[in-house]
Amino acid sequence: MSNNEPVKSTGLHIGDAKPGVAKKDPILVADHVTRSFGGLTAVDVEHLEVPRGAITALIGPNGAGKTTFFNLLTGFDTPNTGEMHFDGKSVRGMRSHQIAKLGQVRTFQLTKALSLLTVLENMKLGAGNQLGEGILKSLIPSIWRKQEAEIEERAIELLNRFKLSEKKDDFAASLSGGQRKLLEMARALMTNPSLVMLDEPMAGVNPALTESLLGHVLDLKKEGMTVLFVEHDMHMVRHIADWVVVMAEGKIVAEGPPDSVMEEQAVIDAYLGSHQETDLGVVTGRVDASEGGEKQ
Repeated sequence: MSNNEPVKSTGLHIGDAKPGVAKKDPILVADHVTRSFGGLTAVDVEHLEVPRGAITALIGPNGAGKTTFFNLLTGFDTPNTGEMHFDGKSVRGMRSHQIAKLGQVRTFQLTKALSLLTVLENMKLGAGNQLGEGILKSLIPSIWRKQEAEIEERAIELLNRFKLSEKKDDFAASLSGGQRKLLEMARALMTNPSLVMLDEPMAGVNPALTESLLGHVLDLKKEGMTVLFVEHDMHMVRHIADWVVVMAEGKIVAEGPPDSVMEEQAVIDAYLGSHQETDLGVVTGRVDASEGGEKQ
C-alpha cells in the first residue's frame, strides 16, 4: 500500500485513517487537550477517538507525551485546555477515583502494589463502593460482612485466573516484576471496568511471563472490554492491536490499523526505531501467513 492510498475501513473508523479520524462507536474522546510544564508543551492533542470494544495501542518514542496523556485522561493530572469525554460524559476536572467509578481504570508503568499488604489484600482494595469504608458503618460488621465475603470471592476468582492464587497470602513485596504486573491488571478488574488503560504492560517483564500477560490483554477484549495501552514492543503491537495511534512531541501524528501504520516509512524511521528481533506472533499465535509461521 502506498503512503497516499486511503486505508480501507476496519469497521472501527469513518473515512480515511488519519490523525483525529472519527470512530463508529468511540468510548473515549479527547478534544484540544494540552498540557505544558513551564515553557515545554508535553501534550497537544487536537482530537482523538478511541474505538469501543477494540485494542488500541498508543506508540511513540520516549518523551512523546504518552504517559502524560494517560495521566490527563485518567484524572491523575489536569490539562491546561481541552475536553475529555468517557462514554459520553465529560471527565474534565474529575479526580482519578471518580473516573474509575465510571468504568475507566488504568495500570502503571511502575506498578503501584502496596508492598506490605498481601496479594489478596491488594486485590480487595481494588473493589469500589465498600460499605465498611465509612467510619460509623465500619463499627457494625453486620452491615459490611456479606459484601466483604463477595469481594473476597471475586478477588480469589481473579487470582486463580491470573495464576496468582498460590501467592494470595504473600506480601506483594515478594512478587517478581512480572507478577506485580499481573497483580495490577487483576486488581483493575475488581471494578468490572469497560475501559482498561495499560501503561507499558510488558516493561521489565520476564520473558517467561510475557505469554501470560499477552493472553490476558487479549482476554479483556473477548470479555467485551476496551483496551488502550502504551507499548514500545512493536511486534506485540502488530500482533494484538486492532488500531494504532502514533504520538510524537505531544501530538498525534498518525492513526490506523497496525500493518498500514507500520508500512509508512516516515513513521518507521521517526517513531518505531530499529527492527526488533523477537517476534511475539509465535507467542500469541497470530503469525501472518506471509511469514510462514516462522520467527523473523
